[in-house]
Amino acid sequence: MATEFLMPKLGLTMEEGTIAEWLVADGDDVASGTAVLRIETDKTETDVEAAASGRLHVEGQVGDTFACGERIGWFLADGEEAPAAAAPAAAAATQPAAATVAPAAASAPQAAAAVAAGGRIIASPMAKRLANERGIDLRAVRGTGPGGRIINADLEGVSSAPAAAPAPRPAAAGGPVAATAAARQLADLLGVELAAIPADPTDGRVTRDGVAQYVRILIGTSPGTGATPTPAATEPPAPALAPAMQEPTSVTKLSGMRGTIAKRMHESLSQMAQLTLFMDADLDAVVTDRDRRKAEGRAPSYTDYVIAAAARALVRHPGVNSQITEDGVALLPEVHVGMAVALDGGLIVPVIRDTAGRDLASLGTESSRLAEAARSGSLALPDLEGGTFSVSTLGMFGVDGFTPVINPPNSAILGVGRLRDDLVLGDDGNVTTTKRLTLSLTWDHRAFDGAPAAEFCKSIADLLGDPAALDSPAA
Repeated sequence: MATEFLMPKLGLTMEEGTIAEWLVADGDDVASGTAVLRIETDKTETDVEAAASGRLHVEGQVGDTFACGERIGWFLADGEEAPAAAAPAAAAATQPAAATVAPAAASAPQAAAAVAAGGRIIASPMAKRLANERGIDLRAVRGTGPGGRIINADLEGVSSAPAAAPAPRPAAAGGPVAATAAARQLADLLGVELAAIPADPTDGRVTRDGVAQYVRILIGTSPGTGATPTPAATEPPAPALAPAMQEPTSVTKLSGMRGTIAKRMHESLSQMAQLTLFMDADLDAVVTDRDRRKAEGRAPSYTDYVIAAAARALVRHPGVNSQITEDGVALLPEVHVGMAVALDGGLIVPVIRDTAGRDLASLGTESSRLAEAARSGSLALPDLEGGTFSVSTLGMFGVDGFTPVINPPNSAILGVGRLRDDLVLGDDGNVTTTKRLTLSLTWDHRAFDGAPAAEFCKSIADLLGDPAALDSPAA
């Protein structure tokens, strides 16, 4: 019996996935659990396993984007053919009519980039971001990745050039409109037709930002005509942004990782009651312990010590290891601490699982692995999901304290400042120095109040004064 192969939903925030590479050829027999496909999401690349055994029948092609739950192929039994409805029904959701693609394909130069059936250029998210930053027209770049996909190395030595204007959408397009899943959802919510909205010139599809901009223009240019969003709209369009005060030297589009960060941080600040407190922690004992470990071999970073202390403090103060749900404040039984890692194009928060159950050596090894994978772009989706609390550090930039923004759906985040020497007046009247850093705790006041927040932060500071306690699993 034929089994549909659907684009999986691999995380709470995943809306769609792009096929980066088929690991198994069309028509090959596969066993359930075999990795057959690599997809890209707004966060990372990951391999997808076969959900059933059988002969693989491929519908989605490299570069095609599908909403979660859309069909990308079939698993067929011996002698079985794909159902008649298997004609690219799912792919059609993101592809315009073939008639609108053929002329462009016929006139494309031999050195042009590989183009998906929907007219989009096949390129990795990192390559798209770099091209956008450098002003490179990807249509003039030959890809050397799988299926002609453009990768970072293909952009080396390529000079910037103005991108050709995208082909206008036919006034009476009979086929479906190429659009992201988020754009379709917002268009349905606001009651507008996707066919009337221009496609993004880089992505080749209608995006959520394009829908929002289109609605803002409608409202702004139709006073007194009743051109307002449908009453079903529960999310009003964002206010129009002012144009640049000067001629910009460059413009970085709020898409990909940068767009995800912008969206999540805006949602975090607009949907939570966030406050921040600051508290100093003495690290003389940590410095001594770390010097000893360094002499014996590999030593954890100072941030590792803070993460270990925060994890144990979360066990002592379960109200902080929580999230707001429709039913109220949900206390989470497991502690998984996310650590913010800065990248060239933004920020990513991989998660150290079972943080409170790890000793310092295990925690340091895992944090190093995650940081290296984040910078190399090799994080798997499980590395990014399930965080219950986050730690972010700016100490390496000379920052003492700052106001970190909570990573939804967490209820708190801890900022870590630089390690510094402070002067201390002893009981004997003599002045000495001590190693200190500032902890910056931002918490959601809906989940708990200032006193519990201060007690939690004080527990972290106390634990940092006893490094030996950080080698024992939290009780």
